[in-house]
Amino acid sequence: MPDPLPEKTGGRGSPAQRGLGLRVACLKHVAYEGPAYFPDWAANRGYLLEEFLVPESGLPTVGDHDRVIIIGGPMSVWETDRHPWLAEEKRYLASLVQAGIPVLGICLGAQLLAEHLGARVGPGPLKEIGWFTLARHAAASSTWLGDALPDRFRSFFWHGDVFDLPDNAVPVAATRAHAVQGFVYGDCLALQFHLEVTPAWAKRLATRDAHELVDGPFIQSAREIGSAPESLYEVNNRLLDRVMDRWTA
Repeated sequence: MPDPLPEKTGGRGSPAQRGLGLRVACLKHVAYEGPAYFPDWAANRGYLLEEFLVPESGLPTVGDHDRVIIIGGPMSVWETDRHPWLAEEKRYLASLVQAGIPVLGICLGAQLLAEHLGARVGPGPLKEIGWFTLARHAAASSTWLGDALPDRFRSFFWHGDVFDLPDNAVPVAATRAHAVQGFVYGDCLALQFHLEVTPAWAKRLATRDAHELVDGPFIQSAREIGSAPESLYEVNNRLLDRVMDRWTA
C-alpha cells in the first residue's frame, strides 16, 4: 500500500515553476458530464483549465499540468471491457500519484483514486441521487483541507457505486446512506459529492438520466432536484472555491 505523499505545489519543472501560471487538466468521460462550475473557478483565479474528453481525445502528458481534476461519468471503474480507455486512464492516474502531482477526483474520479490506493470499490446498497446533508469528519480539519467545509452542509449526489476508505487516507464527510463520501490522501482529494454543481448541469442530468429517478430512500424526483434554490448552488460553489484554494495553495 502506498504511503501518503508529501505535499507539493507542482512537480519539478512544472508549468507553474516555468512561469506559465497554474495549468489544470480536467478529465471528462462523457460529453454531457461536467465540468459545470470548474471553468468559472479557473477563470476567476486566472488559471488555465484544459478539458480532455478521454474516450475521444485521450490523455494529456504527465507533467504538462500542475493539477489534474478527474470528474464523473456513468461507467464503473471495473468496466474496462466496455470502456477500454479506462485501463489507460488508470495507468495515467498511477503515474500522476507517483510523480506527486495533486489529483482531485469527483464521483467516478474519486472511485478511480480509491481503487488505485487499494480500497474496495463496488455497487452501494443505496443509490444517492439529489440533494442530501453531509457531516464533516472531525479528522478532515487536521489535514490541509482545514475548515474549508463546514460541520454540516447540503450538496448534490448522483452515484450508485461507493468506495471504502483507503489505508493512510483521512475521511472527509459522511451521509446517512454512506459513511465514506470522500478522503484526503497527501495532496490528493476524493469527493463523492458535487460542489461544482450548477442549475444547468443538474437539469441536464435529471433530463438525460430520468430513468434512474426511481423510488428509493435516497433518490429524489426530477421535481425535487429542480426545486433547489439558486442560493444552494451558490453555497456549493463557494465551498468549492474554498476547497480548491486549499488544494492549489
